[in-house]
Amino acid sequence: MRYNNYINGEWKAPSTGEYGVNTSPHDKNEIIGEFPLSGTSDVTEAVAAAKTAFASWKKLSYAQRGVYLKKAADYLKANVEQIGLDLTREEGKTLAEGKGEVLRAASIFDYYAAESLQPVGDVIPSANADTFLYTTRVPLGPIGLITPWNFPIAIPVWKMAPALIYGNTVVIKPADQTPMCVNYVMEALHQAGIPAGVVNCVYGRGSVVGEEIVTNPDVKAISFTGSNGVGLRIQAKAIEKGKKVQLEMGGKNPLVILADADVNKAVELTIGGAFRSTGQKCTATSRVIVEAGIYEQFRAALVERTKSLKVGNPLEADVFMGPCASEAQQATVLSMIEAGKAEADLLCGGEVPADAALANGFYVQPTVFENVGRDARIAREEIFGPVVALFKVENYEAAVELANDTAFGLSSSICTNNLTLARRFTADMETGMVHVNSETAGAEPQVPFGGCKDSSTGSREQGKTAIDFYTQVKTVYMDGMY
Repeated sequence: MRYNNYINGEWKAPSTGEYGVNTSPHDKNEIIGEFPLSGTSDVTEAVAAAKTAFASWKKLSYAQRGVYLKKAADYLKANVEQIGLDLTREEGKTLAEGKGEVLRAASIFDYYAAESLQPVGDVIPSANADTFLYTTRVPLGPIGLITPWNFPIAIPVWKMAPALIYGNTVVIKPADQTPMCVNYVMEALHQAGIPAGVVNCVYGRGSVVGEEIVTNPDVKAISFTGSNGVGLRIQAKAIEKGKKVQLEMGGKNPLVILADADVNKAVELTIGGAFRSTGQKCTATSRVIVEAGIYEQFRAALVERTKSLKVGNPLEADVFMGPCASEAQQATVLSMIEAGKAEADLLCGGEVPADAALANGFYVQPTVFENVGRDARIAREEIFGPVVALFKVENYEAAVELANDTAFGLSSSICTNNLTLARRFTADMETGMVHVNSETAGAEPQVPFGGCKDSSTGSREQGKTAIDFYTQVKTVYMDGMY
């Protein structure tokens, strides 16, 4: 089936007339659909539509805008079975995870629809008794969104929903690997009756579509999630044009396991954080730092549990882990595993599965290394795949020092029954998010999401703090006429 861009309320063929074939990561011979390879003129048309629509969209009340988000949420919930199925076919995460992500996107729309009734400013006492002094928030204008393939519905929605509720219009460029998922988001908003031009989607290569979104003068801000290299290039170009920029990038997230921890629970936290979604999460557990007293016990249990995981067709109910999202991603993960074999000890995994039924897919076995030097590539670089490195430390202080020894600072977790050390950990970690006795992965829509160091640019996504990026503050001094 052939799909088109969504511009100014209509599905439009690309000006280039060119389409790319999207295939399944489980079976590269299975065609998901054909999607536009758009040109610069498609982006300029979408931005112009967003600019025109902004004039009327910003004048609606928050509650009026919230109605469209609520209807979009209802569409996703009503169609969760089909959308979840297609998400799994296109991205490769398990069907349970695919459906869960669709419902998560719906909950984000619902959350920001409810934000339409929340305060957006402050009344501030003035030095002048006759002055009514207050602040309010005003939208920026057309916003450019560049989104990744690993959460192909949830991340577009968690950027789009706050942008829209606060009065902005949107032009989005989805990831090349997962265009169908964003097509469903556009369909949800289209069925909700959102006015023409408020949301626009242009498919195509980053070097063409992304470049024009970033540099077009009528796009007032850019929100990007993806790799550090691409993010920093986007930031440099956007800032040069005077735009606001929000970047969410990599992670090298540590799970610290202290000697008093429940070993079985610690193993399950590691398995879930490292291997669900094939480890393709910026919040995935990548380094597991274990206190010496339980290291051998934990290692044995982790290896046994890892070997028991079923890898296969993500549409099958008993499969724990599906394929990497693309051939390129599989190649990246396998190259990092080869580097690991040269600089650490492989405990399990580390290969492509031997099952002939998986030969046309982009599969990698869940992999565990130990005796990893802190300067090894697998200890320092983001892998974005099902690979975890074990480290043995003598005490809490050594664990925290090692956990913080990274350029990234997105998420961290500790597994312990010691309340004092758990509270110390939340203060000691140089990460934007800290978990106690839960996975490093996972985020709820009502709280801020983001990291420190090279993981983020500082402004947070989701929750009430999203308003800080998508609006600017206006201060009003109001005096009566006497």
